Amino acid sequence: MAKVDKLSINHLVTQREGNIVSDMGSEKVMLNIENGKYYNLGTTGGEMWELIAAPIAVNEVVTKIMTKYNVSKEQCEQEVLSFLAHMYEEKLVQVTTQK
Repeated sequence: MAKVDKLSINHLVTQREGNIVSDMGSEKVMLNIENGKYYNLGTTGGEMWELIAAPIAVNEVVTKIMTKYNVSKEQCEQEVLSFLAHMYEEKLVQVTTQK
């Protein structure tokens, strides 16, 4: 898998294996087996985690989050890209280019 320098709305993202995710009330928490770190995904992050169970374009994640929350497209893109880029840096998600 080639390294992606900068995540864009046109990339495909999906969960990587090796994470244990649990519901804690309305939020999701995750333990990465490989690095031993815990992550609090929160409510919206947990929803994004569920959306990326199978490969999905980042712009589709943005559309689905915008549909649920009253947020501008620009702000939603920024927040989704920031969250997924952090997840990618932590090796929690896989990123590929669309064909």
